[in-house]
Amino acid sequence: MRSIAKLRLASRLKRHRRIRKNLSGTPDRPRVAVYRSHLHIYTQVIDDLKGTNGETLLTISTQTPEVRSAIKGMSKSEASREVGKFLAKRAKEEGITQVRFDRGGYRYHGRVKALAEGARENGLKF
Repeated sequence: MRSIAKLRLASRLKRHRRIRKNLSGTPDRPRVAVYRSHLHIYTQVIDDLKGTNGETLLTISTQTPEVRSAIKGMSKSEASREVGKFLAKRAKEEGITQVRFDRGGYRYHGRVKALAEGARENGLKF
């Protein structure tokens, strides 16, 4: 019998594949992919048209040194909002203003929603 954790992971990956069928990043609107672990949250801005596997244009997480110092003592949701703000700031520096949001099979709720709202607050358009 499979464990509950394996079932949850399988279900999330199934949802993620279903989402990715219709969602792709382009040079004009790259994809913002979200991965959420138990303690951290990771985001990547990806142009899926470059090369065969796409090209990661930038990445931000709660473990990035500049973010890590800014989020000391915050809850995971507050830290996710800060990651979104740093993501929007770095994307603007790279000349990216519009993106497509790939929630990675997670519900648009809690930390994923906080990240998206933080990015929107700093001017990133979804």
